Amino acid sequence: MSARTSGQVRVVGTGLLGTSIGLGLVALGVDVVLADASPSTLALAVDYGAGRRAGLHDDPALIVVAVPPDRTAEVVQAELDAHPAALVTDVASVKSAPLAALRAAGAPVERYLGSHPMAGRERSGPIAARADLFLGRPWVITPHPASTTEQAARLEALALDLGATPVRLPVDRHDDAVAVVSHAPQLVASLLAARLVDAPAHATDLAGQGLRDTTRIAASDPALWIQILSANAGRIVPVLSDLRDDLDAVLEALSDPTAAGAPRALADLLAAGNAGVQRIPGKHGADLKLTSLVVLIDDTPGQLARLLSEIGELGVNLEDLRLEHSPGAPIGIVEVQVAPEAASGLEADLVQRGWRVAG
Repeated sequence: MSARTSGQVRVVGTGLLGTSIGLGLVALGVDVVLADASPSTLALAVDYGAGRRAGLHDDPALIVVAVPPDRTAEVVQAELDAHPAALVTDVASVKSAPLAALRAAGAPVERYLGSHPMAGRERSGPIAARADLFLGRPWVITPHPASTTEQAARLEALALDLGATPVRLPVDRHDDAVAVVSHAPQLVASLLAARLVDAPAHATDLAGQGLRDTTRIAASDPALWIQILSANAGRIVPVLSDLRDDLDAVLEALSDPTAAGAPRALADLLAAGNAGVQRIPGKHGADLKLTSLVVLIDDTPGQLARLLSEIGELGVNLEDLRLEHSPGAPIGIVEVQVAPEAASGLEADLVQRGWRVAG
């Protein structure tokens, strides 16, 4: 497969996102040069194969700035000044603040176009990087009055090369959107997980997949998130204010669950939650109605691989998978999600092959 991205790409910042971008582009034969303020971080990214060290004679056509949010505008401006022929983008999760800072500093924003891949992991640094990190994920490009459609097309080519789905959104609409779908959820997950700090061991020992699902992102880097939340605070506060109002309504209903209107209030909230979940895009960006099968597997090497292999042999397309294993338990629980029309046949076939499927 040939790359859509032409010319040399310079990646500044070799953390999770920067190194993942480098890995994906190098795999397509793109000339990637890397720069980072940390020599050890840069050395790791180079060793992992994300590109080569930047040199004096480099001539990048595209520069991707992947540094912490509080340094984004500063580094973008330095790259614009150092490489007057290059298009500069950044991958920070807030777009209005860097653009405003660049304009205030008199930077040549006609060569800057922000973007934001909606991808990440709880782990950080080049050691956590993956070439497929962006596969199937939205990559938002945020045009502004001084940018051009040709520049947006170049960033769309970059996103497509990395397996992402390009989306164009104005800067303000992007920041409004991520406040709802990324920044507020991070705080909610962290608030919930914080309740576990003083929880007794007999309670946390009972934790199942529901708690893991709702607290997974609470393991994210606090230092990074302080910067993100601060940069988009004005848009996050209204989301949390509405959430607080909903929580107050729940508290009121639960204070006397038998009072008139209390059951209805709780039912309406739960129903709204159902409706909200249905709006989250599923596989390939479609809202899919899936059926779950829960398969019990022995806690021995190779069992999960064998299960997935046999599902493939049966010609069933696996839409999603969740794995749960409680400490000390001799079995693992694998929840596979498939299209409804495939579920009954898959269950029968798995049972016939000796797998234990929960009722």
